[in-house]
Amino acid sequence: MNKKSKIQVHALYLIGFASFMLFLSYASVPLYKLFCQVTGYGGTPIIVEENLASKILDSEIKIRFDSTTEKNSQIYFEPIKNVMNVKIGENNLAFFKAKNRSDEKIKTMSIFNVTPLQAGQYFNKIECFCFEEQVFLPGESIEMPVSFYIDPLIKDNKLTMNLQELTLSYTMFIK
Repeated sequence: MNKKSKIQVHALYLIGFASFMLFLSYASVPLYKLFCQVTGYGGTPIIVEENLASKILDSEIKIRFDSTTEKNSQIYFEPIKNVMNVKIGENNLAFFKAKNRSDEKIKTMSIFNVTPLQAGQYFNKIECFCFEEQVFLPGESIEMPVSFYIDPLIKDNKLTMNLQELTLSYTMFIK
């Protein structure tokens, strides 16, 4: 192979590598989000179709609800109840209220997190407004449900077995 051919091969490898890295930079956020939703890593609650808990425990855990929006947002967003005491393994329903304070139609998306982070894998969402984009007409106000349960396996983990409370946080963004 002559010197010119070697340079062309190296150039092709560099272009391929740069293209691959560019692809990874765009794919990393959705891939990381998917990884966190599947594993509960980083405090991300696990999404399930139905309550898979084998039993309901007598012990309760306090759930705090938190909400934020972008600075100077035209959307008002907060939990209806800030705190709930729930039995571990039992289905629960919480509501958040949102209101479009503008004269225009607004599309929003919400992201969520659970703290402490170790508890995220035991916080199971069955249904949530955060799974889909929300559309608000001018001045519209709605109550949005979150159906969830705490997996009884939370009591088998030495990092979470004595946990007394956790926080479910949402941030609502205008798209």
